[in-house]
Parts: sequence; C-alpha cells; structure tokens
Amino acid sequence: MDYSVVLPTFIITLREGVEAALVVGIVVAYLKKAGQRHLTKWVYGGITAGIIASAMIGLFFSWLIQDLSTANQKYAPVIELLLEASFSLMAVAMLSWMLLWMTRQAKQMREQVEGNLRKLLKQDFGGGWAIFTLIFLAVVREGFETVLFIAAKFQQGFIPALGAIAGIGVASGIGILLFKWGVKLNIRLFFKVMGVFLLLIIGGLVVKALGNLDTAVHALAQMDRQSESLCFYYEAFAKPLDRDCILGPLVWNFSKVLPDDRFPGIIFSSLLGYTQRLYVVQALSYGVFLITVGGIFFQSLSGRVIFSLQPLKNLRKLWALRN
Repeated sequence: MDYSVVLPTFIITLREGVEAALVVGIVVAYLKKAGQRHLTKWVYGGITAGIIASAMIGLFFSWLIQDLSTANQKYAPVIELLLEASFSLMAVAMLSWMLLWMTRQAKQMREQVEGNLRKLLKQDFGGGWAIFTLIFLAVVREGFETVLFIAAKFQQGFIPALGAIAGIGVASGIGILLFKWGVKLNIRLFFKVMGVFLLLIIGGLVVKALGNLDTAVHALAQMDRQSESLCFYYEAFAKPLDRDCILGPLVWNFSKVLPDDRFPGIIFSSLLGYTQRLYVVQALSYGVFLITVGGIFFQSLSGRVIFSLQPLKNLRKLWALRN
C-alpha cells in the first residue's frame, strides 16, 4: 500500500488548516476583548458546520466519480483518467489562487478580520449568525481546496484522506499553541516554507494532469479508430520506444535509475511531481508554471506589487474629466 500520497495532502491540509485556525483565533480573541464571549458558541458552530460541509462535498465528489466511471463500462478507464486530470487542473487553479492571495493578504489578515467583526457586532440583530457565516466560509474555503486535491488523487482510494486528517490535527494543535497557551511561533516563516512546498506540489499536479490526459487520449485512440488522430505525435513523429500521444519528444527516461514507484523516487513523485518518463510538453508546462506563479509568489514575499489597478483607475478618471 502506497502511503507516500499522504505527504502532499498533509502539507496542503496543514497549511490550509493553520490559515483557518488563525481566522478562528483572531475572532475568538476579539470577542473576548470586546466582552462578547457569549458569541463564541457561534464560532465553534461555524467550525463544526464547515468541517461537515467539506466532508459532504468530498462524499459528493466521490459519488460523482463513481457514477461517471460506471456509466459506460467500455470507456470507464478513459473516464477515470479524464476525471483525475480535470480535478488536478481544478486543484492547480484553486491552490495557485489561494497561495498567491494568502501571500499578499497575510500582513493585513488581522486588520481585515477584526474590521469585519466590528461591523458585525454593531448589528442589532443577527450578529451571531453573521459570525457563524464568517467562520463557516473560512473553513469551507480551505476544506474545498483540500477536497479538490484529494479528488485529483482518487485512484489511491482513502489513503490521501489520512494526510488530510493528520493535517487538520496538527493545524488544530498549532492554533491551540498560538491562542490558548500563548506560544510564540514564526507564522510568517511557516507560511513561507509551506508556500514553497505547496508551489512544488502544485507544479507536480500540472505534470500529473498532463500525463493522465495523455494516457486517457492514448487509451481512447486504442478503443476507437475515429479517435486515432488525437494521438498526433504518436502517429506522425514518435519512435517506437518513445511512444506517447500528445506530449512531444521524451526528455528523460529514469525508469532504471530512479523509478517513481520505489523509494526515494516515490517521495519525489508525491511531493515534487517527479515522473520517471518526462516529455517536452510536461517539462515546458512545469517551467512556465514555476516562472509565472512562482515568480509572483516570491515577488509577493518581498513586498512588491505585481498587479495594480491604479493605471486603470487613472484612465477612468481622465475619461470622466474629458466627458
């Protein structure tokens, strides 16, 4: 049984869980400071509801995957691979957005959460429900991203979920250390290190998604002659020993030196997306991802503004003055 898939899920859930724990801790501390401890029950209610909702989303995805896979037995292997590739690409998009957004917003997290709480506590009615909603959405947002990642690994069965459970446990422990026992931890350094790991894991998802897509198209071409043309590289260019379908020429073949189904290759595969057979399209996609998303991430860590809407705002002002 392959337990290496536990590691990336653990890292993702740990990072997501700590982020949610920070929001919860800030809310509880502010309610205590504001003399509104009676509203704390709404915080814990939001946590419970958020965890249950995330689990329900996971069960829904599991049902959807099984239903689509069994809908057509002939094409079941192709459907499974396409689903895994689709969930991987969705996870890439969501986790990338979360990584970049959190990196830019981390410095203002406390101010933003406390600002929202001040507005909520000024309401004459429904303050408890508003706090419940705030916590619920924070937990579900982090849970949904983790569920997407686990769905992208659904062929490994329940094992990736073990990493999620461990990550939630450790994140909860960090939250208790920070806000109940007052232990000083370098949260900024923690998010930097976790961010680098997450960046590499997401890049690995890009490679895995393309590999699954290639395998699915190849299997479809083998089943249906009308789909043979989809494997344009296989038909037109590939040598017999380097047969792939849509990924271009072979970059390396380390199957004898560092196989990705044995230690330590299996660890590199789980954490970094290493594959023993890498093709040009995968290598280029991985490089483009690290240059773009990785570049924005590291520039955000240094405090630079990557994208600014100020030029557009200035143009709009000039247009308004002109008219």
